[in-house]
Amino acid sequence: MTKVMTTITECDVTDCAYNKHNSCHTLAITVGGPEACPSCDTYVVSRETGGIPDTRGGVGACKVASCMHNESLECSASRVTIGWHEGHADCKTFHSR
Repeated sequence: MTKVMTTITECDVTDCAYNKHNSCHTLAITVGGPEACPSCDTYVVSRETGGIPDTRGGVGACKVASCMHNESLECSASRVTIGWHEGHADCKTFHSR
């Protein structure tokens, strides 16, 4: 069985080193954090620009078991958006089971 990585279609966390023009440019992020908080564990502020310019980021792993899109720690959503929530970067596509 082949699994296609869920694409990050938008990220409004503009101070992240992987963000350029509201788009994520790392190969993959990890969504984690406490159960009720699907934070982007890959979010990093740095003077260096990260990522690969021609790459659109995807969700490599999801540690939030309570999300309806989580299947065996993989994201099954068709696409995700990342944005600010209570002072940190979160997966805005999260929906509780």
